[in-house]
Amino acid sequence: MKAARLYGVEDIRIEDIAVPEIAEDEVLIKVKASFICGTDVRFYKNGSPSDQPLVAGHEIAGVVEKVGSRVGGYKPGMRVGVAPNYGCGVCDLCTSGNSHMCKESKALGVTVDGGFAEYMRVPAPAVAQGNITELEETISFEEAALAEPLSCVYNAYEKIGIYPGDHVLVVGAGPIGLMHLRVAFLAGAAKVYVTDLSEERLALAKELIPEVITIPSGELDEAVKKYTDGRLMDLIITAASVPVIQETAFKYVGLNGRVMFFGGLPKGKSVVGLDTNEIHYKQLTVAGTTRQSLRQYRTCLKLIASGRLKVSDLVTASAPLDKINDIIANVAAGKGLKSVITI
Repeated sequence: MKAARLYGVEDIRIEDIAVPEIAEDEVLIKVKASFICGTDVRFYKNGSPSDQPLVAGHEIAGVVEKVGSRVGGYKPGMRVGVAPNYGCGVCDLCTSGNSHMCKESKALGVTVDGGFAEYMRVPAPAVAQGNITELEETISFEEAALAEPLSCVYNAYEKIGIYPGDHVLVVGAGPIGLMHLRVAFLAGAAKVYVTDLSEERLALAKELIPEVITIPSGELDEAVKKYTDGRLMDLIITAASVPVIQETAFKYVGLNGRVMFFGGLPKGKSVVGLDTNEIHYKQLTVAGTTRQSLRQYRTCLKLIASGRLKVSDLVTASAPLDKINDIIANVAAGKGLKSVITI
């Protein structure tokens, strides 16, 4: 089969390798769609996180190709989405539905080979924990693969809360930011705002989500006061990995408000200066989230399949596997929104 293997910094090679052999408790997936994520870009720029060449790609959908003799519930030809994160399966976190937080957790496309290949082996723990989900007829492979980033956003929504009547500001108009906007509207927010340094991305956000209010970053101070009659925001979501965004978030949130630190910061830049009096005297709630539970992943597949939450228009580039170097370079340069490798 063809596979894109990451060997080092900006060193991805398209190679012919053997189709993975599966054990009796594993499943082989024929990959149909695998999106490029910010994590993949970091690997591309910094090198493989593992000792061996890595097949990255963790936003995945495809078709069941082969099922181990001891596996039930799946059959060849079944259209499926595959959640990447799985745990040991027996610890308190795993048994409480939080296998993505297990200290022994692994992830397809991150610690083991993932979706930038024609075929992908799903290890036994991931099969047993339910990482493979059959797709409804109303959802495409590309839409299903986008359930992974959407469910990270949904995790943040459940953690921090969005309530009817809220004024919500999302900082960052990339694809994740746009997902936050749509979840906020779905949750009943009265007004939803987005700010970004890029006028192009703000214009695209307005085109895709006409009801959103766009605010250029240089106009944020006055705009927040004007739109909220001086009350400031009920919720700030930092959907960009920039330290200054976290440092200034409290400035724009009002009394009894909430702040969600969604975008993780680069290594060496995660210690930021915060005015904790803002938290104390405004009675703020501050939270962060990472990854998603399998319940949240399956919920997002249902939301997409039902048509309640649109993601298909976030796909702005598509390319075959042998063009992966070009498409990753474009993603790293901030071109477009979501880019998919179709196989």
